[in-house]
Amino acid sequence: MFKKISLLFLLVCGISATAQKQITLEESVLQQYRKFRPDMMLGFQWLPNSDRYVYMGEGGKTLLTAKASDGKAAELIKLEHLNDGTGVAFPYLGGMTWRDANSFVISNGNQYFEYDLQTKKGRKIYEVPAGAENATSDKSLKNIAFTQQNNLFIANATGTAAVTDNADKNIVSGQAIARSEFGIHHGIFWSPKSSYLAFYQKDETDVADYPILDITTTPGSLQNIKYPMIGQKSEKPKVGVYNVATGKTVFISPRNSSDDYLTNLTWTPDEKYILIAELNRGQNHMSLNLYDASNGSYVRTLFEEKEPTWIEPEHEAFFPDPKSNNFVWISERDGYNNLYYYSIEGKLIKKLTNNKFVTSGILGANSAGTEIFFSATGPNATNSLGYKVTLKGKQSLITQEDGVHNLSVSGDGNWIFDQFSNPTTPSKAVMCDKNGKSKVLLQSTNKYEGYQIGSAEMKTIKAADGTTDLYSRLIKPSNFDPSKKYPVLVYVYGGPKAQMVTNSYMYGANLWMYWLAEQGYLVFTVDNRGTEHRGVEFEKVIHQRLGMHEMADQLQGVEYLKSLPYVDANRLAVHGWSYGGFMTTSLMLRHPDVFTTGVAGGPVTDWKYYEIMYGERYMDTPEENQKGFDESNTLNYVNNLDGKLLLIHGTADDVVVMQHNMSLIKKFIEAGKMVDFFPYPMHKHNVIGKDRVHLMQKVLDYVIENNKD
Repeated sequence: MFKKISLLFLLVCGISATAQKQITLEESVLQQYRKFRPDMMLGFQWLPNSDRYVYMGEGGKTLLTAKASDGKAAELIKLEHLNDGTGVAFPYLGGMTWRDANSFVISNGNQYFEYDLQTKKGRKIYEVPAGAENATSDKSLKNIAFTQQNNLFIANATGTAAVTDNADKNIVSGQAIARSEFGIHHGIFWSPKSSYLAFYQKDETDVADYPILDITTTPGSLQNIKYPMIGQKSEKPKVGVYNVATGKTVFISPRNSSDDYLTNLTWTPDEKYILIAELNRGQNHMSLNLYDASNGSYVRTLFEEKEPTWIEPEHEAFFPDPKSNNFVWISERDGYNNLYYYSIEGKLIKKLTNNKFVTSGILGANSAGTEIFFSATGPNATNSLGYKVTLKGKQSLITQEDGVHNLSVSGDGNWIFDQFSNPTTPSKAVMCDKNGKSKVLLQSTNKYEGYQIGSAEMKTIKAADGTTDLYSRLIKPSNFDPSKKYPVLVYVYGGPKAQMVTNSYMYGANLWMYWLAEQGYLVFTVDNRGTEHRGVEFEKVIHQRLGMHEMADQLQGVEYLKSLPYVDANRLAVHGWSYGGFMTTSLMLRHPDVFTTGVAGGPVTDWKYYEIMYGERYMDTPEENQKGFDESNTLNYVNNLDGKLLLIHGTADDVVVMQHNMSLIKKFIEAGKMVDFFPYPMHKHNVIGKDRVHLMQKVLDYVIENNKD
């Protein structure tokens, strides 16, 4: 029934037990990516029009450079040189944007400086107001666009100009729209030659205000945020196109409904056109449309896609050749994300890849535009690998080892920097040439050497359908004894757009899981159907029935645990956050005989309280799918509670609003059921900073104290 993916993974081996130190819970929460972070080439960047690269050394106090062909590093600049040359106390050498191989632009708060490596002099080139956000430079680095409150501005050496001047706070320009769904991460788009500035604009007039209490004022004050809940009125998007020379702006509106989504905005290389994907609110019909940048007029629809479940365009068009408007589009129309090569007239020139695995993104192209580099899982979905494909469809694998790879392609496509990890490799940095030859630049030692820390293994188990493989991870203590019986914490997320088990160092686990293992626990995670990087059939089985297939697969994980002779089946606990909080409460209430203890953080409890963009994709609206909403509503199952349940929420959560937890608690009270609740005042959806130590202490203490014999 089970297929082993790798041998037992030991983080520490051959170390005398008497010399081993204990990792504290505080260290496990705060130091995984600090004290215990593997050695890496941080801040790696390719220099423009060059085969040279730079990266930070000495904790950001120096910047090193090397040629790709030999990797011999030399000091390029010291932090003190930058500070002396600009008169500013920069904290470290990083975050710069290179104008050319000899000069870069770097910011210190709201001031932007250009620094010349040859003269060792810097000068301030522009300044944005204090409190400005979303600062985005053009390609020439001579202009910078930014937002203040709801308006958009441009600054350069001559001053600042307003692009929008809306007194109505409901009209918001230059920011991410659609609550950052559909691959939207920002709202400002300079054209290639800086002649135009495109930007997202949203009208939130009809979107309901949602109240959040600010306890830091006396008396407490109300902060209203715009929160479009499922089935209610949504924002109305537009794309503005500002002509830098004339100061005039034209607007592009959805061609169908005013609350359709506009996403994946891209300029053509000649900056004559803008490509925009328009998605209907039902998220099952997408049109990729072409617009004239000079006047905002619609030119044509390049192609359309329709699905009975949902379509989620997350990648803008990619133009491999800067001299051509032909582009590559990523689509999962055949069941997996593949690459399709189109003409600007909308003709499909060639389907470039035919993979039965998921492409996650395009990395770049060679200088001729004939080879495209991309990242994809490969046949093992826990990997993230590098590939290239020609415009004729000839594909080859770039990366040489399994694992999770982060790749950066040189401007001419002749070199690929590859920094990766896998279960036996904390981190390795490799330089590859276009012929596949590679050179190791840096390989990290094991930062856990000398510490008492357990082991993990990855296996596949069968999903509830009996055929689909699911990836699982089981963490054991360092003194694991197979003759003993161990309690288990099942850590669950289980929702879309996430993958908990990866073929990376520690198999993608948090260090606190290894801390809990040292307290005598097993920690188990399985990525159920509906999670990321497995293709359409795997992911879309959840449509209109959130929680159902996910719970069935999690219970298959429980059956696997029960089959292990060293698992105490009477001492199972479950914990998750956000969608994992929804899964935790669902499992505790709908399968009350399985887990003794549950801790649900920031849980969705009733999907009608969640946001439109995410929620309607998977559940549609209550009007369309009332049965599905009732079925998934945890409030309908409060009478089933049998074990101990702790609910946690950040009081300023603007993602899963507190109405979820408060509504569930009210139902528990009405049912006479005793539950525990702990708020984190003024924290948003995630508890961060030093307070996270308190959070994990609260969670794990609750599990240990209640999941007893």
